[in-house]
Amino acid sequence: MIGSTSLRLMLASGTAFAALCALPSAAFAQTAASDPAPAASPADDQDIVVTGSRVVRDGYKAPTPLVVLSDKDIQTQSSSNNVADFLNQQPQLAGSTRPANSRLNLSSGQAGINALNLRNLGEIRTLVLIDGRRSVGSTITGLVDVNTIPQSLIQRVEVVTGGASAAYGSDAVAGVVNFIIDKKFEGIKLAADSGITTYGDGFNYSGSLTLGKSFAGGRGHILLNGEIARRDGIFNTDERAWNQTGYVRIQDPNWVAGVSTTPRYLIRKQVGAANSTPGGLITGSTGGTSLRGVYFGQGGSVNQYNFGALTFPATGTPSLTQGGDWRVNDSGRRIGLDPQDDRRGVYGRLSFEVTPDIELFGEGSYNWQHIVFNAGPNLSTGIAINTTGCGAAATAAAAPITCNAFAYNALGPARLAGVTGVTLATTAADLPYRGVNNTRRVQRYVIGADGKFDAFGKPAHWDIYAQYGRANLREQLTNIMNTARINNATAAAFAPAGNANGYATGSIQCLINVDASTTNDDKSCVPLNRFGLNVTDPAAIAYTLGNPYRDEVTEQKVAGINFSFTPFATWAGDVSLAIGGEWREEKITGSVPTQFQPLVTANPAGGLTTANTWSVGNYLPTNGKYNVKEAYLETVIPLGIGLEFNGAVRATDYSTSGYVTTWKLGATWQPIPDIRLRITRSRDIRAPNLNELFAAGSSNSDSVSNPFYPGAGPNGVTYPSASISYSALALGNPNLRPEKANSWNIGGVISPRFMPGFNLSADYFRIDMTDAIDTLSAQDIINRCKDGRPEYCAAITQDPNNASRILIRTQPFNFSRKLVRGIDFEGSYRLPIDGLIRASSFTLRGVATRYIENISDPGIPGNVVISTVGANGGQGSTPTWIFRFSATVDTPTTSLTAVARGVSSGTYVNNAIACTTGCPVTTTTSTYQTYDVNHVSGLFYLDLNLTQKIPFGDKSEAQFFINVSNVFNRWPLLVPETGLAANSTYSDMLGRQFRVGFRINLP
Repeated sequence: MIGSTSLRLMLASGTAFAALCALPSAAFAQTAASDPAPAASPADDQDIVVTGSRVVRDGYKAPTPLVVLSDKDIQTQSSSNNVADFLNQQPQLAGSTRPANSRLNLSSGQAGINALNLRNLGEIRTLVLIDGRRSVGSTITGLVDVNTIPQSLIQRVEVVTGGASAAYGSDAVAGVVNFIIDKKFEGIKLAADSGITTYGDGFNYSGSLTLGKSFAGGRGHILLNGEIARRDGIFNTDERAWNQTGYVRIQDPNWVAGVSTTPRYLIRKQVGAANSTPGGLITGSTGGTSLRGVYFGQGGSVNQYNFGALTFPATGTPSLTQGGDWRVNDSGRRIGLDPQDDRRGVYGRLSFEVTPDIELFGEGSYNWQHIVFNAGPNLSTGIAINTTGCGAAATAAAAPITCNAFAYNALGPARLAGVTGVTLATTAADLPYRGVNNTRRVQRYVIGADGKFDAFGKPAHWDIYAQYGRANLREQLTNIMNTARINNATAAAFAPAGNANGYATGSIQCLINVDASTTNDDKSCVPLNRFGLNVTDPAAIAYTLGNPYRDEVTEQKVAGINFSFTPFATWAGDVSLAIGGEWREEKITGSVPTQFQPLVTANPAGGLTTANTWSVGNYLPTNGKYNVKEAYLETVIPLGIGLEFNGAVRATDYSTSGYVTTWKLGATWQPIPDIRLRITRSRDIRAPNLNELFAAGSSNSDSVSNPFYPGAGPNGVTYPSASISYSALALGNPNLRPEKANSWNIGGVISPRFMPGFNLSADYFRIDMTDAIDTLSAQDIINRCKDGRPEYCAAITQDPNNASRILIRTQPFNFSRKLVRGIDFEGSYRLPIDGLIRASSFTLRGVATRYIENISDPGIPGNVVISTVGANGGQGSTPTWIFRFSATVDTPTTSLTAVARGVSSGTYVNNAIACTTGCPVTTTTSTYQTYDVNHVSGLFYLDLNLTQKIPFGDKSEAQFFINVSNVFNRWPLLVPETGLAANSTYSDMLGRQFRVGFRINLP
């Protein structure tokens, strides 16, 4: 039996299709409902004509704010050969994922992609379209990598900066970024460029060739494009002085919780990690004379670490130190700034007007990308080394197998007298860095038809299409420690006489091969020396490290129909309608070789027990699919006196989460030609993606505070102590519901007639999400179970093999609320300067966003919700102001553009109280902590772009250009953290960069 929801969708889609078939053919145009009329930048002579909706209507400007970036903007204002770098400078796109800040996304597969993030609500809440149609994602979360769009064919980019689910579908909670392709290009276009940083690294180049040709008297058109791009990776920060200042937050070792009235945290320079060194640091020892602070250098040389005057913690093993040997730890310098990126892409499109009214088209693209990146050293802490029997009387030939052979050789029997064990920590400079080695192959194919006809005496537009997208993803990590093998190789011993495997007496072997047991032998084991630099056997590296990976295939199938027409008119003008429907299927299939998977076993209690095989990258294959059916209606109704109403409604039925309705109500009012006011109110959604629904899981273990103690918990689970260890498996949740968002946009545009060429707009936005999908920590899950929430109790089971441990499924749930508010400002002024240079102009343009609030409320009772706005401390932060201004002088032969961009200053964290004396008394669990300094500077970058035009022939033109970004080589936005001490989301991490190139257009 067909349910009422499905019946509604079928009727809506069927009605649309029947109306299309019944209407007569007449004169057609090439503009489809999903392809708004051409737009121009403020620097162009023509007016901006955009829609930002599914309604096709000349001169219509939707109430939803829309930012339009033309190909000329991209060419003259961008200092990069990647369009994503230009888009990410727009204030509305705060916090986007790019190679600089995705470098440590080791297990998610996101390293190296460019994904757009409107309003800092998360990339998954920004809908990316190509010519108004979806594209297959490049990750399991469905993120569309901008690198897969043919960049030399981009005619313009339209950014809908407000909720648009009713018009465009799910995921458009924060807005839409729509890439419009130049589908009717004629001639030959050749472009090439190359760049490098001021430090002589980061060499890059790109090239593209585009061919466009009409045939059959203009009825047919073929378009071909090929692109190639290469970036050399920057795999360390040795050339960047900003990362060698030791600018770090350190806890005052004299601070006492609940007592001190001085700040807990101090912001200092010349602070470094004191818990490991490149060749190994002894952080503790048992028995005999303490060896704490002994570290090892070249060839195993023995040194004593100078912990400096200010260390934390004050007792035990310091993790941070100011002064002394603070620079010995090199982990923050041995990490990449920029990935090695190789890209190849081809695109083709063929269209043909079978009649003057109907055009058929087909297009296809294939993109290949390979990303290699340095994700940092193979840091290891807490390495337990058994030195029993290594004392003064020991010799290599006679030492008991409990004596670690490498410790004996490095420290000698005199130092090891009475010592029964040492704990070692190392950044493992002898081991190759952990790496990312991802390969993506993304295909997209579309066939369809579009056209225009007369309906009710007015032009009507329609399009119908079917689309298939596929992404083959190899997500691989390199040089990852195998946990069992690293332990086997580290436990090295002197082979005793007469050992069962016949090793030479006194030779260094893996303990498992020379101990009394023969069942634990591994003949391939090679001992690994952790004591010193340039002491490691390459065979030991090959034995202990591996390259875990997973293969995934994501597929997207889409079929849709849209048409827009004018059924009647009112006293105030024509009423326009757009209706349509879409069917979509999203699917993922994955595979992981058994040796790369964590060990996951079922237990009688119904839970899962996990054991990690690798230090990171314990992949499990993900498989699943869902489909969605949609139908929408949008209308524009003129009401007179300059007032127009815009409304839309969309019915959506998901195979996983059921039916949902989205809608939009909006209006524009232009009381005089100089002023246009606009307002929209919408209900938008984002449905759970493949990862949130079907993730097979990744594992971790730790301990949580026990809210049930003393006493027993539900489901027969025992909680024997105030703190209990757990093993967690992160899984998808097939019971997730769509997120919901209520959005407001209120603003206006001023275009005074007395000042031609000047435009100024301001728009207030508010997006309030409920039922937002998020993942709780293990502690939050057990706390919510205690609060009587059965869905969270169901995620907890008893470990049948360990009465003192529980098993937890850390699934995503619909529990969070997210709210973002702010004001967008945009102004432009174009002034002809014909009096100085014929046919020349001077253009000023500025865009800025003042963020007011950005919060994520997990709904935990008693939890204080803190906005991220104004905190410049790291990823997830939202600066109070983000701005970008440009000034362009255009002449018939030259274009010169200067761009100023940046963010305002702010705090390091927003849950801080800045004080030096008389600070409020706090504890380690207080929401607000005390800092002596809680200020982070802002950023101001200047870029210059010069283009020289050289006409030749009747219609041919060559352009040579030079770009300099970050002219003053301004440092990144420094934040007091170990590792890379910079905010990589909003900063220029590479320094001054130069790029030169050319473009040639031939008819």
